[in-house]
Amino acid sequence: MANIIITGASSGIGFESVLDLTAKKENNVIALARSADKLRKLHEISTSLNPEGGTLYPAQFDIFYDNYADSLVPFIQSKFETVDILINNAGMLINKPFLETTLEDFAEVFQTNLLGQVNMIKHIVPLMKNGGHIVNIGSMGGFQGSAKFPGLAAYSASKGALATLTECLAEEFRDLNISVNCLALGSSQTEMFEEAFPGVEAGTLAFEMGRYVAEFAQNGHKYYNGKILPVANTTP
Repeated sequence: MANIIITGASSGIGFESVLDLTAKKENNVIALARSADKLRKLHEISTSLNPEGGTLYPAQFDIFYDNYADSLVPFIQSKFETVDILINNAGMLINKPFLETTLEDFAEVFQTNLLGQVNMIKHIVPLMKNGGHIVNIGSMGGFQGSAKFPGLAAYSASKGALATLTECLAEEFRDLNISVNCLALGSSQTEMFEEAFPGVEAGTLAFEMGRYVAEFAQNGHKYYNGKILPVANTTP
């Protein structure tokens, strides 16, 4: 049995990852997102696809602004004795030329893509058990040496910072036997990809990437720790 928390669960890769995770009846999944309506849709689809599957607990929560100590942590403790897996998938993107991107734009992107993840990790690690796995969902845009694209400086910089944070925390949590890895995802057909590249077709479908993320979260820590793994079918 695995107790799993995933953020950014209301759309795209997070949504598809939840459907894959709940296909296994031994999995218990807390799915977090800001949109209550989209979470209701997720619960309906998951129940329909996996009537004999795992247990899903959707919860509306903003990983940067909302209250952890009085809200999220008690909710988690009411469902799980301990946490096995944390998937930090929540993210946002602003597509603007650098010189038009304000400091407020940068702050907003970093709040969600880095500081929100920091907040989650700080509060969830004390609930995790020996052998736990934290998976940070990065991007090829934040992967050193990969192709970069105009308009995505804030997004790519935030994902690069998340990758470095991953390496740091793998060392910090080594004595706790908690593995920390980052999947630098390439293009997949999601709302965020369409916002970044209007009119372009991605090489991977969202459900395929979601399945990969779900599988890695459950088994990747057996082989990796502190790694930034490019998940893309193009080079660079």
